[in-house]
Amino acid sequence: MVNESPISVYALGGLGEVGKNTYVIESERSIILLDAGVRFPEATLPGVDYVIPDYTYLKNNRSKIKALFITHGHEDHIGGIPFLVRSVYIPVIYAPRLAAALIRHKLEDARIKDPVKIVEYDSDSIIRVADDFTVTFFRVTHSIPDSFGICVDTKQGRIVDTGDFKIDLTPVGPKFELSKVSRIGTEGVDLLLADSTNAELEGYTPSETNIRAGVEEVFDKAPGRIIVSTFSSNINRIQQVIEVAVAHKRKICILGRSMVNVVGIAREYGYIKIPDMSIIEDVNVRNYKPSEVCILCTGSQGEAMAALSRIVNGDHRAIAIQPGDTVVFSSNPIPGNGMLVDKLVNKLVKLGADVKQNSLTFSLHSSGHPSRQELRLMLSLINPKYFMPAHGEYRMLKLHGGIAESLGIPKQNIFLCENGDSLILRNHTITRGPRIPADDVYIDGTDLDGVSSAVIDDRDILKNDGMVTILLTIDSRANKVIVPPLVYTRGFAADESLHVVRHAQIAAEDALKELMQGRVTFAEIKATMKNAVSKYIYRKTHRSPMIIPVIMNAA
Repeated sequence: MVNESPISVYALGGLGEVGKNTYVIESERSIILLDAGVRFPEATLPGVDYVIPDYTYLKNNRSKIKALFITHGHEDHIGGIPFLVRSVYIPVIYAPRLAAALIRHKLEDARIKDPVKIVEYDSDSIIRVADDFTVTFFRVTHSIPDSFGICVDTKQGRIVDTGDFKIDLTPVGPKFELSKVSRIGTEGVDLLLADSTNAELEGYTPSETNIRAGVEEVFDKAPGRIIVSTFSSNINRIQQVIEVAVAHKRKICILGRSMVNVVGIAREYGYIKIPDMSIIEDVNVRNYKPSEVCILCTGSQGEAMAALSRIVNGDHRAIAIQPGDTVVFSSNPIPGNGMLVDKLVNKLVKLGADVKQNSLTFSLHSSGHPSRQELRLMLSLINPKYFMPAHGEYRMLKLHGGIAESLGIPKQNIFLCENGDSLILRNHTITRGPRIPADDVYIDGTDLDGVSSAVIDDRDILKNDGMVTILLTIDSRANKVIVPPLVYTRGFAADESLHVVRHAQIAAEDALKELMQGRVTFAEIKATMKNAVSKYIYRKTHRSPMIIPVIMNAA
């Protein structure tokens, strides 16, 4: 073992954030990845559709990459795969059955031309990667079926990643393999990476089956149409809503591209069961009484382009909100989305809908992540020598680290890491290692190459301070100004005759007169005008709009 290479463990995403989960285990010869997710952008990232990890380090070490292992089928764990496989060659993706189906559809949807090998695993699978890693799995309960934790045995020690989980003793679907987790812990675990998303919440996360009573109460009392909005990947929740809708003899209309896709795949593989006669198209909803209809749609986070927002704003081709509709938000707002959800709820109420949201007294949603008692139980069962809280924002990671310390794990053995921080496992001992590049890459529309931070900064300037264009015409041969500078604004001053605009024009003209006394280049003219106008505008308004000089040459 002394001659064997040490093992590096680090995250390219998932630390200090909720989403973008991408964890890497590396030896001298091999690299395996655990998950490849995206993060959905906050409102401060205008025009951005997804945030993915920077895969530069993987590109530079592409010959070492042996496999990608997926814990479950949520977007924050599989959403980055189309971008990853276009960046580097992934020899094989190992995934649970449902996640594998979702990945195949995702790759097809992204028009990935090169074939990607996808191998399904289950709880009994044992996968050996080169001569460096032996990978086994244990089933966990989460808000999507086929969720697993991963155990990686190396020649330097054992690493366990829980994936996303909660310890649900009355789950919808197969049970948590607590006995297997206990056995893994008894055999000895050197490093544990564990889900920290609900580390702020004391107690236990309520069972998914607890939601059934709240859903049934809504269906018992609603006089008109019922519109249920939830995450398209929350398959266990969708199945419960469907069962209640069918029992109440309501037809089910499924709206939203991701909802249609995921439900279609889940039906095909038997994870969701809906009688064909219970499903109707959106154009046929008007043919049924309101009390005979249940609409299942995306948009519970207030997303502008999701089905529920389009319905509310009158942009849907067949469905509009009617007085008497009952709208159920079967989710909690993701941090940062609260204002979007509140705005949507207000619009719904204004249109005459009865809105039902999750509360302490009316249970319509249960998280898929572990609260503090479940974190204590997982730590006690695994009993790791070293611990790295994962899957969460920094405050969540810190609280999870505190829980581990309270259970007797030495403080020096608990590593609060950021994306790119590496840990080195050598002979069952862990030390901190060198930093790995792990920046964010912003995906804009269909551009899979992403956009840089500089582009995002420019958008932020345009959003906050607007834009100023300086237009002039010169004769470069005669070194003469033909048309003096004209200043135009967008998003900064609505009226071009405003005092500040006129005087900005004068400032540009004065600076240009002084400059043009000798021979100058276009670059010097642009820099001079930009400097003069920006200084004047900031002095008068304390704003820093984007300034774009445009020179036309009449020579």
